[in-house]
Order: sequence, then C-alpha cells, then structure tokens
Amino acid sequence: MLTGVLDDCFCDIESIDVFNNFKIYPRIQKLTERDYFRYYRVNLNRPCPFWADDSHCSIKDCQVEPCPEVTNALFSFYPCGQYSQVANANTDIVDCEQAQDLGAINSTLSNYSKEAFEDWARHDDAQDHFCELDDETSPDADYVDLLLNPERYTGYKGPSAWRVWNSIYEENCFKPRSVYRPLNPLVPPRGKGCSSSLCLEKRVFYRLISGLHSSINIHLCAEYLLAEGWGKSLWGPNVQEFRQRFDPAETKGEGTRRLKNLYFLYLIELRALSKVAPYFDRAFVNLYTGDHQEDQASKELLLQFFNETKAFPMHFDEKSMFAGQKIEAKTLKEEFRLHFKNISRIMDCVGCSKCRLWGKLQTQGLGTALKILFSEKEIKNLPEHSPSKGFQLTRQEIVALLNGFGRLSTSIHQLHSFRALLKEKR
Repeated sequence: MLTGVLDDCFCDIESIDVFNNFKIYPRIQKLTERDYFRYYRVNLNRPCPFWADDSHCSIKDCQVEPCPEVTNALFSFYPCGQYSQVANANTDIVDCEQAQDLGAINSTLSNYSKEAFEDWARHDDAQDHFCELDDETSPDADYVDLLLNPERYTGYKGPSAWRVWNSIYEENCFKPRSVYRPLNPLVPPRGKGCSSSLCLEKRVFYRLISGLHSSINIHLCAEYLLAEGWGKSLWGPNVQEFRQRFDPAETKGEGTRRLKNLYFLYLIELRALSKVAPYFDRAFVNLYTGDHQEDQASKELLLQFFNETKAFPMHFDEKSMFAGQKIEAKTLKEEFRLHFKNISRIMDCVGCSKCRLWGKLQTQGLGTALKILFSEKEIKNLPEHSPSKGFQLTRQEIVALLNGFGRLSTSIHQLHSFRALLKEKR
C-alpha cells in the first residue's frame, strides 16, 4: 500500500496518517455533527448546461437502460463491461428501483428546523457579502440534512458517470495536448500523464481534482451495499471494488498516483484551514443557529480544531504557487477561478441526487480552500471590529469547507481499514 514522500511537497504518507487518524478525524467528526454544519443549502434542480440528461440506473447484467422518471449517477473509475452479462428483464426493473432508492435524497426536516432556517436566513441577510451567493439565494435551493444523506454507494456506473468526470478532466486539468484521456478512465493515458510536464500551479490544479475523484470513490467502496433483506440494508467495505479502483496491478499503476493525489488534496485543504483561523478568532464571528449555547459550543470546538491544524509540522508551502511575475500570477489565478466555476456547473450534470449533493458540496469546499489560500494578505489584515469589510466567508462556504475536509479526513481513515482488510486476504 502507499508509503513514502509525496510529490510537490516535503511530507510523508505515514505522518499524515498518524496526524489525521488520531488528531483530526475524531474532531472533525464531532464538529460536522453540530447543527451549524449538518445542514447544507443546495439547488439540486438546476439543469445541466452542457448536454441533455442521459442518466441511467445500475444494471448488474450491464444491459444499461434508462429508468423511467429516474435519474441516478455515480462517479466511477471502471466500465460496466467488466461484469458478466446475464439478460434478465425482471432484474433490470429491480435494479432500477434499487438505484432510485439509493440515490434519492432524504428531505425529512422537522417544523422546528424549518422555522430555524428562516431565522438563519434573516441573520445571514443582515450581513454584508461581497461575493456571488448562487445556491444560497436561489428560490429552488433547499436545506438538506447531511447526516440523513450520507455519501455512499448509490448503484450507478457507466457512460453517464464517465461523461461527467471526462468533462472535468478534459476541460479543466491544464494537461498537454499530447495526453489522451479515453472514455473509460480505467485505461491508462498515452504519454506520462496529465500532470507530468506542467508548471507547479497547473500540476496542483490537476492533482486537486484527481484527489477529489479518489476521495469520492473511496467513500463508495467503504460504504458499499453488501446485502438487503427484510427492510434492512447491510453496508460495509467492498475490498474487490477498492482493488479495481486503486490496486496498482488492477489499474496499471494508476492507483498509486490517485491515492497520492488524495493526500495532496488533504494537505492543501489542511493548509487553508490553518490559514483561515484568524477569521474565526474575532469575537463577532459566530456560528449562528439561534441557540446561544449551541453556537458557543460549536465555535469553541471549531477553534480547538483550528489549533490542531496549525500544529501539523509539514504543511504545504503555498508560497511556491503563483510566485512568478505579478501579471502572470494574476492570470493564473483567474484561470483557476474560471476552471473551478466550470467544474461547479458540470456537477449540475450529475444525475443522482445524493451524488450531486456531495459533489457540489465538496467542489464548493475545495473552492473555498483555494479562496483562502489566495487571500492570505486580506486575512492577515482583517479588521478586528468591522464585520462588513475585508475577507469574508458565507455560511455555505463554511459548511462546505468543513464538511468537504471531513470527507477527505474520512477517506484517509478508511484507507487504514482497507490496508488491514487487504492484509487479511493475502
């Protein structure tokens, strides 16, 4: 399994594992269970701006047919054709229904919660903002309870899912023109790969997207539907799925790079969290839910969490990014921003509601982390007593940032479990 030093930084895998699994993971789990962080406002009804919706449900015999009035998608590395083909129309219908259930959003909210959200909106509207709020102000956006909608296997794989990720990689990873990325992401690219001959800034962007892709797939392998029956479902790790996506022998060496990119993304977001702590240190910045004791306890937990992130001894040096001429650096930053905006829109093309929810959240979380790293001077010069001036984060950005990093922390924690399971099977 993966060991050693990461590329583009001076940090080893083993140090990250120990730091995350013993210091970060327990704290981020507690934090994301707090009321402020468990509710995320998102518009899951925005149409795909790039192509007509062609989502399909999961078919075990690989005869993928559209499901009437069903849209489901799952981010996947491998083709449906790897499985045996057994034509069975009845099985098709059952699988379509299963995929619909697995991908559906649990929109259950109490009357108390709905009233609280109206209070939150009044509180947030009273603040001054200097950025686009997008889903936060859309009339089609709704609050979703993240604890009721965990990220896990939803039962969809195939061309519809590949199209989303291929679009993200092909249009946004700054790769050299000589690199080819086939429709089937399991097939290795020709040449040295997307990030081989690029400057640091552009390698970073590609590695962040690859790391996000890897993290999502680890969650799907770790929370896999193993069995159903009598109204109960058995969820757990699927070692074979994990090996097909990450084992070097199964992926022609690509699996190792995918996992390294996950760790690299973890370091980038960890660095952003350590940098943004001064923003929350100010007394007037609160995590408002209307319950003063809850708000105070949440902020104390958050500040303790920030102290842990700052204690990590091998942070990524973001000063090496955009270190060239001012005009070139400004151009690259704008390029990053536009690529990231495009990725956010591509996430609207994910058919499965749960996949879209977590894809949009983690995309916004990564975007917020980059916003923080690009705003170091603004954060250093924050006014002590003026909430309406300088660098700002919205509620949604804060929720996405912490939950997005929580997903990365969970991925690394889950890798530890997969290591143990793989040893048992040797």
